[in-house]
Amino acid sequence: MIKFFLMVNKQGQTRLSRYYEHVEINKRTMLEAEVIKNCLSRSKDECSFIEYKDFKLVYRQYAALFIVVGIDQTENEMAVYELIHNFVEVLDKYFSRVVSETLNPL
Repeated sequence: MIKFFLMVNKQGQTRLSRYYEHVEINKRTMLEAEVIKNCLSRSKDECSFIEYKDFKLVYRQYAALFIVVGIDQTENEMAVYELIHNFVEVLDKYFSRVVSETLNPL
């Protein structure tokens, strides 16, 4: 099950957040800061799946945009990884030029 969905720029600013479980506002801020720090600090050669507290993080980078999804331990990481790509493709078709160059992840 998806717990949350974040879109973050390279500066670590949250551009979109959606939570599918209740999380208090002050805890959301702390959670987002820790999640963003974990994802932005990783190199491009590292895996896009991170074990974090009682859930997993799946993230993907497109140009200056990071999309991070928090899932529970039973969810399929590869399915969520493809979900992120499909989401970005839809955004790109609808709005055009969602990512600066192409949809090929960095």
